[in-house]
Amino acid sequence: MKTWFQRLSFVVIVVAFSPVSGRAEQGGRGILPFDRLRQEMVRRDILGGGIKNPRVIAAMASVPRHEFVPPEQRRLAYHDMALPIGYGQTISPPFVVAYMTEQIDPQPTDRVLEIGTGSGYQAAILSGLVAEVYTIEIVEPLARQAEATLRRLGYKNVFVKAGDGYQGWPEHAPFDKIIVTCSPEKVPQPLIDQLKEGGRMVIPVGERYQQTMYLLKKTGGELVKESLRPTLFVPMTGIAESQREVKPDPAKPQLINGDFEEIRPDAPEPPGWYYCKQFELRQNDGAPSGSVYLALRNREPGQPARVLQGFPIDGRQVQEILVTFFVRAQNVRPGRNPQESAGVIITFFGEDRAPVGEATIGPIMGTFPWRHVSRRVQVPAAAREAILGIGMTGAIGELAIDRVEILATSEKKP
Repeated sequence: MKTWFQRLSFVVIVVAFSPVSGRAEQGGRGILPFDRLRQEMVRRDILGGGIKNPRVIAAMASVPRHEFVPPEQRRLAYHDMALPIGYGQTISPPFVVAYMTEQIDPQPTDRVLEIGTGSGYQAAILSGLVAEVYTIEIVEPLARQAEATLRRLGYKNVFVKAGDGYQGWPEHAPFDKIIVTCSPEKVPQPLIDQLKEGGRMVIPVGERYQQTMYLLKKTGGELVKESLRPTLFVPMTGIAESQREVKPDPAKPQLINGDFEEIRPDAPEPPGWYYCKQFELRQNDGAPSGSVYLALRNREPGQPARVLQGFPIDGRQVQEILVTFFVRAQNVRPGRNPQESAGVIITFFGEDRAPVGEATIGPIMGTFPWRHVSRRVQVPAAAREAILGIGMTGAIGELAIDRVEILATSEKKP
């Protein structure tokens, strides 16, 4: 069974990778090198996603992402998706890495602080763009592993520290730029203090599953905050986690803005949803619930049209959920193969954020007016969180969705 990541990424490549050779073998059709897959990723996800900075684009085209993921994940290294790297941490999707890098406007003379080293991929991207990169990882084995990978690959201007990123790295402050790849509920004051006057910080901030990426600029000692887009990162742990005030209840899973009625004029994406592609919010156009609905449209086979939302759910407490939504289809048909289809997918993740199960409602095909769909979904006992994706994974046509809801229908006895 394909994971949610494979289904919602719009390129599904069935290959077996050799970690030693760095090449991908595709049965009966020769060899595809990783660098070719990387160039396809840049064209499809980086340029296609709207990244403009030529230096950032060049960095994304040169850094071997497959070297920064576990061997068992290398077949997915050049999909635009997060991947588990162990210890409950993930490597961010390539577009997110490029987007955050572009937002800090890296300059050759910059000293940059990164919070959340993870596998070291973001630091490697920064390495060729700035003078020095100081990166902190709270999970010590990951810090040591990332340091070894960066040294092996020759990134000599990256300095790794194992510790709590909340405190920053005062010995090397101030920093021209700060990039934070984990989410606190509030911006840590030490990071504000260590940002140079005129500097820029990009950071995801908010509740565990409802975060906003911000660009902060330090002017006259004060921070000017600009909201960029909804997002979803792993939480900042350590001091930041101990200060967290809002903790969602995994025994009562729910979606935010599932009817799409909440619209923010200053944000292109519907609040509550993130990593949205090829979508439109339509008002006063015959919505089956309220006055707004979401339309996903794709004309090129293989391209994605999707929205995503994460939520907590504990399989030890919730045995089953009811998923309901309104849907309408107009000329929806498979893309380049039957796997490129339309539907709703829920992927469940365990303690280590690796997939532990999946439920698919679909494929949705053809042309039909608004209809109401209701489906009961079993929750794996190992589940601790989930991501619901609505999309056309390479299919073409138009899919309209409204009033998406989930409800825990049965709880497990203690």
